[in-house]
Amino acid sequence: MVLDWPLLHAPYVQLLLSIPVYGIGLWYFGKSAFQSLKSGVPNMDVLIFMGAFSALFYSIYGTLAFGGTHEVHAYLFFETGASIITFVLAGNVLEKRAVKRTTHALQTLSDLQPASALLYQADGSVLETLVQHIKIGEKVLVQTGQLIPLDGIVTEGNAMVNEQMLSGESLPVYKQVGDKVSAGTILESGNLSISVSALVKNSVLSQIIEMVKRAQANKPSIQQLGDKISAVFVPVVVGISLLTFLVSYFWLDIGSANSMLRAVAVLVISCPCAMGLATPTAIMVGIGKAAKRGILIKGGNVLENFAKSELLVFDKTGTLTTGKFTFSELHGCKIPLELAKAMMFALEQKSAHPIANSFVQQNTAWQDSNLLLNDITEEKANGMRAQFEGKELRFGKPSWAMFRSEPSEVSNYNFDLVLSLEGLPIAALNIEDEVKVGAREMASYFEAVQLPIIILSGDNERKVSQTAHKLGIGKWKSAQLPSEKLAWISESSKEQITAMVGDGVNDAPALSKVNVGISFSNGSDIAVQASSMVITRPDLLAIMEAHQISKMTYLTIKQNLFWAFFYNILCIPLAAAGFLHPMLGALSMAFSDVIVIGNSLRLGWRKLK
Repeated sequence: MVLDWPLLHAPYVQLLLSIPVYGIGLWYFGKSAFQSLKSGVPNMDVLIFMGAFSALFYSIYGTLAFGGTHEVHAYLFFETGASIITFVLAGNVLEKRAVKRTTHALQTLSDLQPASALLYQADGSVLETLVQHIKIGEKVLVQTGQLIPLDGIVTEGNAMVNEQMLSGESLPVYKQVGDKVSAGTILESGNLSISVSALVKNSVLSQIIEMVKRAQANKPSIQQLGDKISAVFVPVVVGISLLTFLVSYFWLDIGSANSMLRAVAVLVISCPCAMGLATPTAIMVGIGKAAKRGILIKGGNVLENFAKSELLVFDKTGTLTTGKFTFSELHGCKIPLELAKAMMFALEQKSAHPIANSFVQQNTAWQDSNLLLNDITEEKANGMRAQFEGKELRFGKPSWAMFRSEPSEVSNYNFDLVLSLEGLPIAALNIEDEVKVGAREMASYFEAVQLPIIILSGDNERKVSQTAHKLGIGKWKSAQLPSEKLAWISESSKEQITAMVGDGVNDAPALSKVNVGISFSNGSDIAVQASSMVITRPDLLAIMEAHQISKMTYLTIKQNLFWAFFYNILCIPLAAAGFLHPMLGALSMAFSDVIVIGNSLRLGWRKLK
């Protein structure tokens, strides 16, 4: 049984029920439409406002002119305008729920700055003091495991400092008297006395915060494709409506009332309901499809920009590589291979260096309990030394281990670690970064789709070039500071649509500035919050999938907009000529909506390669 409520067919009841919706539409779309008209570039909201309120005024006219007759129902389109406002507003709200702007990114970055430090007193004791009260030239003590509180120069002690958050360098850096240290970096082993060289507000960490702030403020907003088309479509529709009235009144001589009805009918028929749904429905499906695969996207523009990207930039450590150390096969071995391995293991087993610890854990099979080494000692930042059968055995930096020259395969210093006997090299190996799962496949995919890749890293030249060669990436830039990364990205983003993948604090300013910033959820908080796309999966294949989803979504948006405009091109002339009744126009508009929504839903079923 179909319910029939005659009260709902009453014109004034429909008007009363729709007034709250039109009020919201006036407030939400009216403001945006007015601002776009002031700027001289009409956007999508102008079309939505015109279509919805044309239906309202057309209905009010019908109610006043034919309120007491059955003919009034042919002029009632209160629900049409209200539906337009409701559908489009719902789409905008759902899209904005997926958008999480960087509201506390700067606070998270500021949390890297310790609130207090151990300040030396006149009697040599230390007192915990707020960093804001510490002056240039005063000395602070930093102990193992602590964050360095302020920029300064080492005056006493030596230690290994993890500067990955600042430079991206994967290996801890040895610091001794006279070396500079930066706030926010981690002292991994040892103790340092530091003479403060900069106040909190002038530290390198504070400069990174400022760069993020400026980059976010200057981040370009890419206009929606629908808005670009609307800038042309809006004046065209208004012009056709005005022309319809003039032709109908002065040439066809059908009277002012009928001429006005035809002109208004053109606006009703051209109501951009399908156009308004074209972008948000595709974006909602695309964002949902990505989320199911562990790809969190912070807004519709991200999908469009990634689909149109012309350059893809990668950080290295923690992004293309895991940050863990692996070791190459031995090179230039002049003694039995098993003996060389046993020597290296015995020396590294006595070291507390992070690289030595990794070496020992990965090469336990190299241990030989019968090997006898005497006087094993460690020389900070250089390596290990011992006595073997009365000769000096060294394992460490090439420049330190090879203190005698003799032509050999490893004498050109192109290795990270060298084993030498009496200063002559007898074996060498390289420290390599472990490449992340899916990195090679991902690099091959982007090469196939002709999206160029470049590595932009704070790590040293040798490490960056090794990773690039492993992955078949032909371009890279090494030893890049945060300011240099930001400057390079800023320039690149002006010339072409650029996407960047990074995970460190040092990447945050560039991720804020680039057209599409991508990070992993296990990266630094500031990088995650500065990014417009976050990958929750550990493998790099997710970036390949994100690109495919972006391309599919962008194509779907263009298909939807094509249909929406095809409908208008077909129906507007019929309405202008008086052949299309507004009721049929409303039905065709509903059919147009179904096609657009159906095409967007089809995006969710499409398979990725």
